[in-house]
Amino acid sequence: MKISRNDYPLQLEGETIPMVRFQNVTKRYGDLVVLDSLDLDVDEGEMVTIIGPSGSGKTTVLRMLMALERIDEGVIYVEGQPMTHMARNGTMIRADNKYLRRQRLNIGMCFQHFNLFPHMTALENCIEAPVQVLGLSKDEAVARAEGLLDMVGMLEKAHEHPSRLSGGQQQRVAIARSLAMRPKVMLFDEVTSALDPEVIGEVTQVIRKLVAKHNLTMLMVTHQMGFAREISDRVCFFYDGKIEEQGAPDELFENPTRERTQQFLSAVLEAR
Repeated sequence: MKISRNDYPLQLEGETIPMVRFQNVTKRYGDLVVLDSLDLDVDEGEMVTIIGPSGSGKTTVLRMLMALERIDEGVIYVEGQPMTHMARNGTMIRADNKYLRRQRLNIGMCFQHFNLFPHMTALENCIEAPVQVLGLSKDEAVARAEGLLDMVGMLEKAHEHPSRLSGGQQQRVAIARSLAMRPKVMLFDEVTSALDPEVIGEVTQVIRKLVAKHNLTMLMVTHQMGFAREISDRVCFFYDGKIEEQGAPDELFENPTRERTQQFLSAVLEAR
């Protein structure tokens, strides 16, 4: 059951509903609080990059949004509809697995280590879910996949297995595979950190193309500060499970106001 916009919490008169909303989201592992009452809105078509030290909750944000792990408190919404909860008898209850699987179709995620099916070619990797999950015919799925592989510069490798592709090529296929599901939101979790420096440019160029040509809403976790500064609409610095500071890239990188942000940026930029 869908909740109407009139029931959407925190919506003010005339307010545009964000594509993604984290409302008071908390995640714990035992006594460890990984996300602490997080409030975060991401507008449609916005590119938000999350930076911060290890253990600050960056990747957890993506995993919660992808429904790979359940939150302990709060609600996550996608396009105004609750993702982590569902309506039953006029009240909000925690979403069951069936509901989560349906909502997850709106989200695409590219992981650090590609996660391609090794026994399938690049093309087969891209058509599997559209056929099995979305119910596309094989011809429809192939046409969609070939278009996406062409966009990421991998059409000539469509019939190669992952073992015959470089890391950068595998990551580009993984991006095409995610896009084949036509998600409303794309998540990138350190997609270049497992790559050799000389092939990082292959993947970053594809993400730049997505930003320039498609109205996708994107969240990215990265340690590449230069890339984050160049490609993002907004950068959020996470510390101890909270947003310590956020702003436009030039503003955050040139004039951070919080001491922890200054310390982090000084350390990572000096190390490069």
